[in-house]
Order: sequence, then structure tokens, then C-alpha cells
Amino acid sequence: MNLTENLSQLKASQEEMLTILFIGDLFGKSGRRALDRYLGTLQQNFSVDMVIVNGENSAGGIGITPAIADELLHNGVDVITSGNHIWKYKEIFSYLDSTNRLLRPLNYPAGAPGKGFVLYTTRSRRRVAVLNLSGRVFMDALDCPFQAADHFLEKVRLGRDVDAIIVDMHAEATSEKGAMGYHLDGRVSAVLGTHTHIPTADQQILPHGTAFQTDVGMTGCYRSIIGMKAESVMPRFLRQMPTHFEQAQEEGTLCGSVVRLSLKDGLCRSIQPVRAGGALSATALAPV
Repeated sequence: MNLTENLSQLKASQEEMLTILFIGDLFGKSGRRALDRYLGTLQQNFSVDMVIVNGENSAGGIGITPAIADELLHNGVDVITSGNHIWKYKEIFSYLDSTNRLLRPLNYPAGAPGKGFVLYTTRSRRRVAVLNLSGRVFMDALDCPFQAADHFLEKVRLGRDVDAIIVDMHAEATSEKGAMGYHLDGRVSAVLGTHTHIPTADQQILPHGTAFQTDVGMTGCYRSIIGMKAESVMPRFLRQMPTHFEQAQEEGTLCGSVVRLSLKDGLCRSIQPVRAGGALSATALAPV
């Protein structure tokens, strides 16, 4: 290692950092149990400043209830993001209007209950903007997520108004998630994908400093078809028959990523996926 590399590493080690744990697609009871089992360990080992969880499938595999949202917020989750399944239970409509810690995608039309972003103050008094977006490819025909993000960033700027900006890009198409990553590169701290329930291995820091991963994965049972019992799903594929999906109940895997952000500019210095429990191979549960 040459002198320049040594100085660069020394400078990075001296930077003041903000560490955020982002957990993907909490799915039913198995996902909630995995979160309960591993969240405290991850918070302690990584010295986590803030926890964000996508909770849109936390109630029986589709939707979220006020009771579950309250439980998550009481047990260590700071902000809950969501997606197209947020509207499953009608009682969540008024709940969304009563809190800013459960989000629905920002690019729903005006008048939809709730908010698509929050400006959250961590226990260390750092300001973090969390932005929830929904894709449109193979999904509902919502307002443009790219324009919605641009309009938000006209008002809230990284480094000026907040210390970090985390984007949950809830989308079906990997190309649309990747496009959002490059569109926001250098303007937000991280663009992390949800919705497809399968963790991808493309975690990286984009050229202008934004952390990106196409999908952080589902927190739930992987002895399943994206969280549902295989036997309840197979008739749809084999015979094109309608069927009642049932959530899988075996041990769940917690899937997420830890991003470490510089408080100097709000951009990413490292992104580390974490997996624990259940059927998937585990990753390190401490910084590497």
C-alpha cells in the first residue's frame, strides 16, 4: 500500500459516520419473529443510529395493521416504509394520517392518505430524510417516481437540510430500480430496492457516492415462494387456477443492508448486506 492509499484510509477512519440499518419486506409472523430475534444484535454490533424497515407485508404476508406498526415502532424500528400493498386494511388509512413514521409511496396521487417521506431526527440528533417511492413497470400506473424524487430534492437537499437521505425504491423491474439509482446518484445517500423479496448481490457505491442495491431481500421464510407456502401457490402456475395463498410459517431469514454514511457530505462509505436465520446462508453480523 502506497502513501496516498494510507492517507486515504486514515482520513476515512477519522470521518464521523452515520450508520443506518435498512431491512427489507417484513413478511408475516416468520418475518416479525426474525426481526425480534436479530435486531438487537445488529443494532449493537454495527452501532446503528437508525433502523428502517419495509413493513407492507408484515400482516399475514400482505398489508400492515396499526397494531403491527405500533409493535414495530415500539421495538426498535424508527421508520416503516411500504409499497403497493399498504392499502390492504382500511384501518391503516387513518393511521397513516396520524403518524409520519409509517410511509406510503410518495408518488401516489394527491389526496391519498399519509405521506411519502419523513424528516426524522435520530437519537444522536442527526437529521435523516426517508423517501418512499413506487415503480410503475409491471405495477400500478402511479405518478412518475423520478419526477416525484426530483420535486422532493428541490426542497430538501443533502448536506444543507439533512445529514442523510435514504430512498426505498419499491419496484418490480430491476431496470427501473437501477435507473433510479443512477438518477439520484450523488444527490441522496442510498437507493435501496424492495418488493421482489429476493436479495441481490449487486450492493455497491455508485460513481458519485450513493449506495445502491437492487433488492435487499425479504425478511421472512424462504422455504416458500416469495413468502407463501409453495403448495398454495403452485395451482396458479400449473393449472392457471385461482388459489388462496397461505403465508409460510417456518423460521424466517432477516435480510437487510447496513450503510455507513459520512457526516461530511452524506454520501456512502460502505454498504454491507446482512442475513441471519432461516434457510439462506448467513452473513457476518458485525462490520467487516
